[in-house]
Amino acid sequence: MNTVLTRCPANPILTADRIPYPATLIFNAGVTKFQGKYVMVFRNDYGGKPGTANFAGTNIGVAFSDDGIRWAPQPKPWIEWKTDEIRRAYDPRISVIDGRCYLCFAVDTAHGIRGGIAVTDDFDKWEVLSLSAPDNRNMVLFPERVNGKFMRLERPFPIYGRGAPEAFDLWFSDSPDCAYWGNTQLVLGSEQVPWANCKIGPGAPPIKTRAGWLTAYHAVNVDKTKELPAWHPNWHKTYTIGLMLLDLEQPWKVVGMMREPLLTPTTDYELNGFRGHVLFPGGMILEPNGEVKIYYGAADTVECLATAHVDDLIALCRQ
Repeated sequence: MNTVLTRCPANPILTADRIPYPATLIFNAGVTKFQGKYVMVFRNDYGGKPGTANFAGTNIGVAFSDDGIRWAPQPKPWIEWKTDEIRRAYDPRISVIDGRCYLCFAVDTAHGIRGGIAVTDDFDKWEVLSLSAPDNRNMVLFPERVNGKFMRLERPFPIYGRGAPEAFDLWFSDSPDCAYWGNTQLVLGSEQVPWANCKIGPGAPPIKTRAGWLTAYHAVNVDKTKELPAWHPNWHKTYTIGLMLLDLEQPWKVVGMMREPLLTPTTDYELNGFRGHVLFPGGMILEPNGEVKIYYGAADTVECLATAHVDDLIALCRQ
């Protein structure tokens, strides 16, 4: 395991007991800087309790911070999307592009899982720009356009065409308007991640560096001989965080990649919870002094933070 990453001593930095409305699990948050403040949009599964996997619902909340560590959740949830067709929106990611906040999220529907993109200027009103065809999720937007086009990473999850139930891969698409997407390219196949034997996919929106787009992703390993801690039986998956560099002009091309995980579950709050042994990156912020803040969900239960210097992270990808 590398030694360049430091877990925040305040971890977990956001937990359900700090939310001023019903909340059970606070995790998989997107984080950015916007108008001088840190902003976190987080998934909240509510109405459940330890020992059960049944919840009343899911919403997306918002919290603000002056330092990226101490967070002030807003007094009520922001998004709770339910219709006859749509069951919930969850797992938000956030990118600031041209001074506006773009939100990616997953949408459970009666006919499959869709990836959604919306835009907001005030974290009150929000406008949906696109919803993908099923089944697609884990979408993240790059924080700027290249050649005038929006760019995203995504993880479709085909069953028949891929030939394995969960051997899902990481893909790239671009768009002239954030509504119509194409130019789809494979970025990384799950078989190219040596420590995983299952699916991979995007995590946090990439950050731009001199060496390329620094990109955190999630990778899953399954060991059915080991029962892992969870609120329900038959949990056998370990989620780790990987790191790679993508080409600045052709972001579907990998130009550097760690051959081991950047971060694996080791602390109590990462090993135990709703689903133990789970880390999922949702936000990365490059500070002016070169520090990179990496925000991640732990055990599908709490939100956490780790930090490293950008030069050290680049060096890890170049090894």
